[in-house]
Amino acid sequence: MPSDDRGAHSNVRSAMKPSERFPYVPIVDRKQLRLADRKRVIVWPLVSVEEWDVAKQMPRTQSVPPGGLVVLPDIQNWGWHEYGMRVGIWRLLETFDKYGVKPTLTLNAKVCETRPRLAHALLDAGWEFAAHGYEQMHISKVQDQREMMRHSVEVLTKFTGRRPAGWLGPGRGQTFATMDHIADAGFRWFSDWVMDDLPFWAETLHGSILSLPYTAELNDVPVMVGAQHESDVMLKRTRDIYTTLHREAEAADSVRIMAFGVHPFVSGASHRIGYFDEMLRFLRDKDDVTFMTGEQIYDWYSAQVAPGNGTTGP
Repeated sequence: MPSDDRGAHSNVRSAMKPSERFPYVPIVDRKQLRLADRKRVIVWPLVSVEEWDVAKQMPRTQSVPPGGLVVLPDIQNWGWHEYGMRVGIWRLLETFDKYGVKPTLTLNAKVCETRPRLAHALLDAGWEFAAHGYEQMHISKVQDQREMMRHSVEVLTKFTGRRPAGWLGPGRGQTFATMDHIADAGFRWFSDWVMDDLPFWAETLHGSILSLPYTAELNDVPVMVGAQHESDVMLKRTRDIYTTLHREAEAADSVRIMAFGVHPFVSGASHRIGYFDEMLRFLRDKDDVTFMTGEQIYDWYSAQVAPGNGTTGP
């Protein structure tokens, strides 16, 4: 049974559409933002590590069985994902360590229970742990969103010793009630919405929460898996996106955020990891770039723009 879009509260406001939760303020009307040393571009790297249940339909597929059937168990596509857990994640970890970059890890909490060796390695590396649901499935398939979020927080907090500050929904999925559940679970930021180059405050039944700008355009699943681009396209896009954001930030005398999302079974593949290395090196070598985690972006932005002021600032 799909989740009740009204959540635990029957209040009609829990079914607000996203556009009802924030004012329309175009980026050309925003308050000027400042970074230390006059830097212009915040690079926000995110790595999604997911738990796929082999007994269920796979969240994504690469291999199609003969005849185009949906077959369970889907061993071939589960194995594609499992390659990322066994091999790909270690390539990504090595590359981030090489450049001294600490990404945000959006983690299905169940990974802490099924693959603690992997989760401990990322914790020891200093990656930020953010919640990505308990296991990988669209939010509309979760019978009780509030309980799933509560359980995810409980597992991550017990494993890391620290409550996660942020939420990225599996597949960026939401129902109209999801935003209220995210805030009710105590998250301070979320990144399901791919609609901006700067953060902005959104309203919920439980107060304001900060939307951080995630991306589908520099994300290896839609780019590499969905569109089947060549192995170097993320590197090429990185150069082009940086050029535009740098120019716009300079013109506005402000800041822009460049997020990118990678997955171990995609960017950790042997034919892509070299281009990922070049991508990180390109960004690290830019004088006006600073790398941040989601929590660092939250602290930076909330110090300059208070909740309740939409995207315009005081």
